[in-house]
Amino acid sequence: MGEGLCAENPLPTGAPVRVVSQTVGTDELLLALAEPEQIAALSHLSRESAYSAVTAEAARYPQVENLCDVEGVLKFRPTLVLFTHYSRTELVTQVRRAGVRVLVLDRYKTLDDAYENLRLLARELGPETEKRAEKLIADCQARVEALAKRLQGVPKVRVIAPSTYGMIPGDESTFQDMCDHAAAENLAATLGGLHGHEPPPNESMIAWPVDRVVVAGENLERALAPFTNLPPYQYMPAVREKRAVVLPEYQLSCVTHHRIEGYETLARALHPELFR
Repeated sequence: MGEGLCAENPLPTGAPVRVVSQTVGTDELLLALAEPEQIAALSHLSRESAYSAVTAEAARYPQVENLCDVEGVLKFRPTLVLFTHYSRTELVTQVRRAGVRVLVLDRYKTLDDAYENLRLLARELGPETEKRAEKLIADCQARVEALAKRLQGVPKVRVIAPSTYGMIPGDESTFQDMCDHAAAENLAATLGGLHGHEPPPNESMIAWPVDRVVVAGENLERALAPFTNLPPYQYMPAVREKRAVVLPEYQLSCVTHHRIEGYETLARALHPELFR
């Protein structure tokens, strides 16, 4: 889960921690746990609402530049740098060679992965932070439990999450995780047999019994517009009849505990009668 614990660059006991975060996901984890003085810099996308759940909090901190080199990281004098497995390998290597401790997170498909990532980071930040992480996890678990109780026994709504990039999420994806918690059936997984993000089966999916299309944006008309002229979606009744759910963009791609906001938003949209 965190292959980059980097025992080769341990911090001296009691030394102050200064953290640079390189991705939106690690930004969200860091802001949830760290003391302000422990945050040296956040990713270049930390203030972009399309990607981040914590733009307001992130605005208080410096940002690393997009595609920065090792000097662009080291100028913030970090004692720990947070990466993910899709971060630039050469940058991770260079930071390590500079003697800075590195944490690389490599699992985030499920909420349990998000909890484990909170714990991994908390261990780096100190004992008090570990207590904070456990309190946050307990609060998240209570929210998820309350949502599950509200949705208990409700029929699942059949959905897909189309994209304009020629891919669609099946099982083993963050969208599947969202469906699992919002009483929704992801037809790309159950009928399409797709895993992760794969090209959609264009011909066969036209016949899928889609109840609602899940799209990202702020406005239904604008969010759905790209699909009204894009095969195979343009031929699907759910698209033609504008049977869609619009979620904030970050909620469809969130890899941290903030994904619970997506569970709740999707559940309310699909099952409004349960939230009145």
